[in-house]
Formats: sequence, structure tokens, C-alpha cells
Amino acid sequence: MTQTALITGASRGLGAALARALAPTHHIIAVAKTTGALEELDDQIKAAGGAATLAPMDITNDAAMQTLCRGIHDRWGALNLWVHTAVHAAPLAPASMIDAKDMAKSVAGNVTATATLITYVAPLLGTEGTAVFFDDPKAGATFYGSYGATKAAQIALARSWQAETVKTGPRVHIATPNAMPTATRARFHPGEDRSPLADPQTEAVRILAELGA
Repeated sequence: MTQTALITGASRGLGAALARALAPTHHIIAVAKTTGALEELDDQIKAAGGAATLAPMDITNDAAMQTLCRGIHDRWGALNLWVHTAVHAAPLAPASMIDAKDMAKSVAGNVTATATLITYVAPLLGTEGTAVFFDDPKAGATFYGSYGATKAAQIALARSWQAETVKTGPRVHIATPNAMPTATRARFHPGEDRSPLADPQTEAVRILAELGA
């Protein structure tokens, strides 16, 4: 039976790297807002002999996520793996000057969407599947108010789910990637020397090795 991997935030960076790394063994269900980047990823997966289903969707759109998960159920019946790399990286700002729209987008993308997706994806993973989240501990860091707070809330949700499913499944894994030259990091560190940063593909292989995938 085909192994299935849902990757939310698959178009670039670590999400795309994980999709490429998983493609030899999994059918990739790639979710992202950027259609062009998804199509480029699809070409790379096909060139490597894999197959993908592209879902150009916004994870904050509840109806779209319902449709996505129902479609996965109808086609495959279940999921083996969910990798959640999608994140909203609001501009850095002093806590006293956080833009209300940036904060709302951070809450919607990093907290509410994660909570909603857990409720929709959990039944697809069942007792045997695996969910993977990615910590980026910036809570309390200078100027990281909206990102740090909402990313910490996302991981708090994941840790609660992890604690609740130790005996019942699915398996919930929280990885902490090394710093990579991604678009998210570029927003926070413009102009930095990117040469010492970890290669996303190398990080993808390392994280999957942690999982035993």
C-alpha cells in the first residue's frame, strides 16, 4: 500500500526539502499558497520518480482544510505522515509597536490553523501515523513578539497532543532544525552571511532519520 505524507507549507525551504526526501517512499500531498512553487516541486518529485498531489490552499481557510482532509480520506483512507512546516513570519517589531494585522495573521496562521488542522488530521493518522512539528524557540526574544509568542503557542499545542497520545497514537514528534537559509530566516536576518547555515536538504534527511522514516 502507498505510504502517504501530507506536508503543509511544502512550497519552499524545509517543507520542500522534506517533500523531496520523502518522495521515493511516499506519495506527497503538498499544501502551500504559492502555485508556481508547488508546480516546481512537483517537477522535482517527478524527475526523481515520485508522485505528488498539489493542493494550492491557505491553511487558515477552514473550508479548504475540511475539503483537503475529506479528499485525503476519500482517496487514500488514511495518512501515514503529517509534516507541518507552514508558518507566518511577521516582521520584527518592539512589543509596544506590533501591528494589529501582523498579530492577527500570526495568530491565525501559527495557532488557530494548527489547532484546526490537528482536529482534522488526527482521524486520518489514526493510531499508527506520525505528525511532525518544528520548534523555533524565540519566545521572549527581543523584537520577536508576534512570531515568538504564536510559534510558542503552536508548539504548546503540539506538546499537549504529544502527551495525550503517548499510549494511543498517533506519534507526535517535535524537531528543532538548525538555522537554514530560508525565506523565513531572511525576513528576520536580512543581509546575513548565509554560508554557515545548514542546507535544508541535509536537515530534511537528518530529521527523517530521527523519525526512522
